[in-house]
Amino acid sequence: MSSTAPESRVVLVTGGNRGIGRAIAEEFVAQGHQVAVTARSGTGPEGTLTVVADVTDAASIDAAFTEIESKLGPVEVVVANAGITRDMLLMRMSDDDFTQVIDTNLSGAFRVVKRASKGMMKARFGRIILVSSVVGLLGSAGQVNYSASKSGLIGLARSLTRELGSRGITANVVAPGFIETDMTAALPTEQQDAYLKQIPASRFAQPQEVAKAIAWLASDDAAYISGAVIPVDGGLGMGH
Repeated sequence: MSSTAPESRVVLVTGGNRGIGRAIAEEFVAQGHQVAVTARSGTGPEGTLTVVADVTDAASIDAAFTEIESKLGPVEVVVANAGITRDMLLMRMSDDDFTQVIDTNLSGAFRVVKRASKGMMKARFGRIILVSSVVGLLGSAGQVNYSASKSGLIGLARSLTRELGSRGITANVVAPGFIETDMTAALPTEQQDAYLKQIPASRFAQPQEVAKAIAWLASDDAAYISGAVIPVDGGLGMGH
């Protein structure tokens, strides 16, 4: 444990109104940080500032940052979590199915990070955390678009590390496995059992377990970790 209390940071979580994003925002609030979330609709958890933004639109991202900067201050920690899926076998996948997923999950992270980097360079401090997925490295049938977008985040983080590392800015990737959400709960029991058989931990993760790994990467304790891929997957993707 650090000898002094951790400093309160201004944190932005994209897609922080539901699922893993919401759990991430809640964890940062619980740790005493000032937290903003972007959402296309809905609101973030209690204690957060919700700004409406669409990660596929650079002007919308710029406006969101301007609002956060005026209300909370410059963003010091950015968690690029917003993502979509358009699952389909390759033969049936349209160009739109592919490009929309890339534009949200990968290009969206680029737009957010680019805007955040201005303040981080000035402050000579920053934590960039990109939320990938075990399928970014393991692959998944019916998800060539999603898997490619999540894998691309690794190249993004590692290049950012080389560009920004000397300015006190780190860039890391967290790769969650199967998470217990409304979506996994709705799966047929046989399908859930088939997934569980592949996971050495024999259970799905709680969203909070992903959130705690991300909060740690944002902390002063992780200042010398950059360009890393941290799996939170119960051992599912080992060796990747």
